[in-house]
Amino acid sequence: MLIDLHTHTNISDGQDSPEELIQQARLAELAVIAITDHDTVLGWQGLQNQRNLDSSSKLTIVPGAEISCRTPSGMSVHMLGYLFDPGNSALAEIMSLTRDDRIPRMRKIIELLNGAGIDISFDDVVAHSGSAVTFGRPHLADALVARGVVESRNEAFAQYLHNDSPFYVGHFAPSPEEAIAAIKNAGGVSILAHGLAGSRGAIYSLDEIESLARCGLDGLEVDHRDHDESARASLRELADARGLFATGSSDYHGISVGQRLAMEVTAPEVWEGILDRGKGCEVFTI
Repeated sequence: MLIDLHTHTNISDGQDSPEELIQQARLAELAVIAITDHDTVLGWQGLQNQRNLDSSSKLTIVPGAEISCRTPSGMSVHMLGYLFDPGNSALAEIMSLTRDDRIPRMRKIIELLNGAGIDISFDDVVAHSGSAVTFGRPHLADALVARGVVESRNEAFAQYLHNDSPFYVGHFAPSPEEAIAAIKNAGGVSILAHGLAGSRGAIYSLDEIESLARCGLDGLEVDHRDHDESARASLRELADARGLFATGSSDYHGISVGQRLAMEVTAPEVWEGILDRGKGCEVFTI
């Protein structure tokens, strides 16, 4: 039973439409897939009209989102939320404000790149955002590829768009503690995404992650492509000590960026615990 609890569609910064993601999930023989677009629920909501009441259906969809957060020091943190009530006004407002602030942020990043002699425009980025409602750096990365500045998304992030880059610009985001509370108040389950992925920029210490557990954090994404074995071991030990869920997920954005569904997976017993705790909405099958 393959379970992948962290994926993206082109409603945010993934490359597949929700329908294409489902096709890829079937090819990967997934039994359970969470759709966790950045700060929006439109990806999985658009699939609900395809729900299948046949109990023999092979694919369970987990409603979710990846909430963009920021610490008081300015560090970027991502919080996965599952099974929350999408109609909860407080959580919906957090996601809406975060999405809206991404546009002036993008214009500022482009201004900084232009100042460094890199020829890129806001219209270039819009041309690569497609149907996305959450505007992000991967769209800028694709525009840089098209302009011939870099050869791939990965190179764009490594050279220009990482969190410690001189071209990095923050945007409105709740604190991780606020996101945890909002997800919980909406009946959902909160999981810290790729918490020790040092390649993405500044990261929490283990003590700081443990403090999130005291604030109600439900789990840690342990098995992730950007975690080395030491990070995985440390997170798993912390999850065991604090009674947190330890998940594994692909953080899939698309095959063409070198990712595949189920490259990391969550144990069935962990998924059952998450399913039991989430009260804000229900999974559905298609």
